[in-house]
Amino acid sequence: MVKHYYVADDLDDLEQVEHELESIGIKESQIHVLSESPADVENHHLHTVNSFFQQDVVHSAEVGAVVGVVGALFVLFLANLMGWTASAAGWLPFVFLALVILGFCTWEGGLIGIQKPNINYAPFKKALQAGKHILLIDNNKQQDSAVKNIIDAHPNIQLAGISESSWGVKLKSSM
Repeated sequence: MVKHYYVADDLDDLEQVEHELESIGIKESQIHVLSESPADVENHHLHTVNSFFQQDVVHSAEVGAVVGVVGALFVLFLANLMGWTASAAGWLPFVFLALVILGFCTWEGGLIGIQKPNINYAPFKKALQAGKHILLIDNNKQQDSAVKNIIDAHPNIQLAGISESSWGVKLKSSM
């Protein structure tokens, strides 16, 4: 799936685009609107981005997990290097400690992510603060041309970026 990001001023226009996209087979779950005024988005019967995904929980937890893996491997390496695993307890306490470190770092990363906006939406911060709305469309390659045709029929909606992964947005123009 490829996620396209479009910037628009008018929620009425976005509502029309959503109906047109649904008429060509794009599902509701593939279309979302990110806005500073979610109540207005709801009033236009548009689907807002889930508040969980507006925060950077997933990305930060992944970073925490990487830190946790490094910490866990360090504990296991140190225990082996120091000869502590040769005791009667063996590897068990160190494996348990490594798992605790991994879990704690992942959990802590998620907690840090709750306090930060989603890394994928950071490029649109200025546009959102200016009162604009971001239309997010998840579609496969076969739907690209149909989506482009619908968007091209609405000159007030501009392509802002494309994301082919969960690690960032390639901006088309400066926001």
